[in-house]
Amino acid sequence: MRARPRKEPWATTKIASPTQEEPARLALSRHSALEANIMRIHFLAAPAFPYPTSRGTIKLRFHGFDFVWAVISPVLAFYLSDANRLNAGQIEKTILLYSSVALVASVIALLIFKVHEGVERYFSVYDALAVGKAVVVAELVTCVVLFNVMRLEGIPRSMPIIHALILGAGIVFARMATRTSAIAQHPPHNGGAIREHILMIGANSLSVLYIKFLQLSPSPSHDVIALLDSRKEMFGRAIEGVRVVGAPEHLESLIAEYTVHGIEIGRILVAGEPKSLSPEQLNEIMTICEKRQIFLDFMPQMRGLREFHPGAAEPVVETFLCKPVTPSVYFRWKRGGDFLVALLMIIVLMPILLGVSLCVLVDLGAPVLFWQLRLGINGSRFLLYKFRTLRPPFDWRGNPIPADKRLSKVGRILRDTSLDELPQLLNILVGNMSLIGPRPLLPEDQPANPTVRLMVRPGITGWAQVNGGKHLTPSEKDQLDECYVKNANFWVDLKVALYTAKILFMRRRSGESAADLREIASRNMGARKI
Repeated sequence: MRARPRKEPWATTKIASPTQEEPARLALSRHSALEANIMRIHFLAAPAFPYPTSRGTIKLRFHGFDFVWAVISPVLAFYLSDANRLNAGQIEKTILLYSSVALVASVIALLIFKVHEGVERYFSVYDALAVGKAVVVAELVTCVVLFNVMRLEGIPRSMPIIHALILGAGIVFARMATRTSAIAQHPPHNGGAIREHILMIGANSLSVLYIKFLQLSPSPSHDVIALLDSRKEMFGRAIEGVRVVGAPEHLESLIAEYTVHGIEIGRILVAGEPKSLSPEQLNEIMTICEKRQIFLDFMPQMRGLREFHPGAAEPVVETFLCKPVTPSVYFRWKRGGDFLVALLMIIVLMPILLGVSLCVLVDLGAPVLFWQLRLGINGSRFLLYKFRTLRPPFDWRGNPIPADKRLSKVGRILRDTSLDELPQLLNILVGNMSLIGPRPLLPEDQPANPTVRLMVRPGITGWAQVNGGKHLTPSEKDQLDECYVKNANFWVDLKVALYTAKILFMRRRSGESAADLREIASRNMGARKI
């Protein structure tokens, strides 16, 4: 029996979900959509979810180690560069001038790109991207200023590059070391359990208390991923690390967009009585919850969240750890090789990464990256990144954009060449993924028993991908992934890498080309054994 909030405010509503999403009735204006992107803070109880694609950008602050390293790195770079041709007087003058300009430029860039905001234990791809952007901008500003002051005379040509590498590597290494140490001392608890995602309406004292309660819970099963508030001055602010992303009127469009990112909203929680909302707002929220099979609760009448039971198709990793399968010993040292290869590829491909980022920024605007929630090793959740190829599902007025018009021209090229997958090198760098392994799946797309595939880090490409990919059934993919986990070695990974390179040259991402289909058929990919 369904109870409506007007009659029993403490009741929960949930009915069958619709077969087709309704268009959003309202959306943020252009101005407030930009304001809603200003703050990004890590949520300590769960991964900090970035803004939905349509609401993605800059805020200022700082970190002590970064300042010290910004002072030291120019001096180290100078002595590691070709500076022996300068006399003593030139060396002192050059070091002082370069270090001063570089320090100011580095501090400003680190502030602008919010490098300070990351919590070392939760060092993520977004943190690594922020470091990279700050270093590149700092070095460009340094070179421009020094060129105008002294035409870069007396400064070795290799010095800016060496300085950028030292500055970026030092900041990243310090955070990775802290993260590794923290995780070793306090392993993440219950990381693979499915959690219910909550959108909270109202930014007030009740919101603060409830978010703190969830953060301090030893076995969290619920995440408050975003706040909605009617006050425009709250847009872009954060409470206990949870962002205010819009107004209650934007609820439906936000639910739809979070779904695109792999986040299914399971509950709407109002931080107040029903009378705290206008009759129009309350009726709209109730209608949306009824249509989308979402629970609706009002905090003052709650004594605690009702027990959350994941659906049968949703994987709870702890219940599956019973199948006697032992991964190949190759995985014990594979992580080190992945890190080195990914770091080398990022350095070599940096011009391409920057060029693609610029093209996406011009074509689609900020943000340039698309994210989705995926399951990784041992069922731990992480955010997988790609370059954006699609326009947001809703325009700034809240009107839905037809699916056939969302793929941009730049996005089509990126998909055809698989360049949209390059940001996953950062996922490898921070330890979420591997170069070769089972492809990471959305939580709801996991097979009935995902134990074996979740024993290892997911990969950018894998044995199933070069043996049929999308033409395989889920069970066939699962069998190939399990075969890889048990038999992986260096030569298998090399074979997968070569097959992947061959397929990339023979197909188009928008749909398997005839050449690719012939290749799959000729090799009988689906039945191939390691």
